[in-house]
Amino acid sequence: MLTPCAAALVPLVRLAPPAALAAGAAASGAHQLMTVLGYAVLLAPVALVAALGLPTLVGRPLAERSTARAVRWATASGLAAAVGALALMLYTGERHFVLDLGNWAAVRHDGTGPAAPGEHYHFAVKFEFDRLSVPLTILSFALCGTIGSFAVQYMHREPGFNRFFVLYAVFLTGMVAASTADSIETLFTGWELVGLSSALLVAFFHERPAPARNGLRVWVVYRVSDAALLLAAVVLHHMTGEGDFDALMGSASWPEGRAAMTADQALLVGLLLLVAAAGKSALVPFSGWLPRAMEGPTPSSAVFYGALSVHLGAFLLLRMSPLIALSEGLAAAVVALGLVTAAYAYLVGAAQTDIKSALSFASLAQVGVIVAEIGCGHWAPAMWYVALVHLLGHACLRTLQFIRAPTLLQDYGTLENALGDRLPAARGPLPFAPARVRALLYRFALERGYLDAALADYVARPFVRVFLWCDRTERRWTAYLSGPPRDGPAEPPRPADRDPAGAVHT
Repeated sequence: MLTPCAAALVPLVRLAPPAALAAGAAASGAHQLMTVLGYAVLLAPVALVAALGLPTLVGRPLAERSTARAVRWATASGLAAAVGALALMLYTGERHFVLDLGNWAAVRHDGTGPAAPGEHYHFAVKFEFDRLSVPLTILSFALCGTIGSFAVQYMHREPGFNRFFVLYAVFLTGMVAASTADSIETLFTGWELVGLSSALLVAFFHERPAPARNGLRVWVVYRVSDAALLLAAVVLHHMTGEGDFDALMGSASWPEGRAAMTADQALLVGLLLLVAAAGKSALVPFSGWLPRAMEGPTPSSAVFYGALSVHLGAFLLLRMSPLIALSEGLAAAVVALGLVTAAYAYLVGAAQTDIKSALSFASLAQVGVIVAEIGCGHWAPAMWYVALVHLLGHACLRTLQFIRAPTLLQDYGTLENALGDRLPAARGPLPFAPARVRALLYRFALERGYLDAALADYVARPFVRVFLWCDRTERRWTAYLSGPPRDGPAEPPRPADRDPAGAVHT
């Protein structure tokens, strides 16, 4: 016996042509396969974090050989799944696939306020596979796999071997999450994981003061970038009530999406995102942290600040390209910042005396050009594809140069010993300029544009003064509200009130 609904569907099934049924079954099978591949892409780095981190938490870290095997299998399986997802998208013609894990939090109005009853805010965990996210995911797995194999040999018998690879796994998880994020909250999660692992690996050799100090400087700049991204998320929710990229940019695949907001709103949100991208990608005026990041091990310098992490800000601008298409002022600001960064990095990089700093500024110059190309997409949308290809090719080149740097210095030394003389030096910028101009440029480049001093004097110091004033005010009011001290034996002086000679301050 058939139910009434099933009986009603029988004529429709009989009338449907076999070709349509076959096409529907094929589409359903392709969708299921894409879902499986998407989960494999996301779970591969998470499994690596669990495999390396959980034994460390219980005090029994894996041996070097087991760690190398786990890194190899996780990156290889994630890369195979990402390549399979790309091949399936090309075969089926699907350009946009969303893996929705649902709302993990929702805040609803009770109807008493000005807003209508119903859902007001939701934290959605969604991942998107399209022509922008899939190439960057493949790049992340490929380069992290390459650097992982290199680092197994490079970090052999290093006391922090296990700590390095745990942070490496956290970084890979953050890159995959940020690359495939389909909501700004999911993007922020991956963004934070990348920043945390980057700062901790800059301070990897924490027994020396310089790495710890430079790691703190990197973390402070990342805090500014993260605050700008978080503020942009708040503004987006306030303006549109959505943080999902599908709702903000339209259902069309990248880069054909159109932002559902006005030009002024796009300018405001875009400027906040531009600040976030500038902090993460070391654009002017946040460029001072990039050479400081070279204090970390060479493998992390290669994959972070030469290949992936330094390009994450440019990727954010590419993801938000519909905002750039909507606002000409935002596009002009992006182009200007990219060109200024490229010129600054070229001048400063010419005066560097160590190979890792020189490579970092060379990488920054190309990132500036990529950012300028993204801004030009407002007038020529094809430039967004140019910027994507430029990003992928440049990341591969810089990875090769960073891991080749130690042996390159050895080869240069061998050549100089064979020749009995120094190799000819390249001519600096503006070789025909007057000597006074060249001296000023050299001083500017040697001091790295005084950006660190400017940020310390005009950004960090005012905040510190405000916080110290708040602390003094709190102590004063606390002492006033507590009343006069009761009679009793005088308290001994605190250790902080004694100087190194042992004298007590009165």
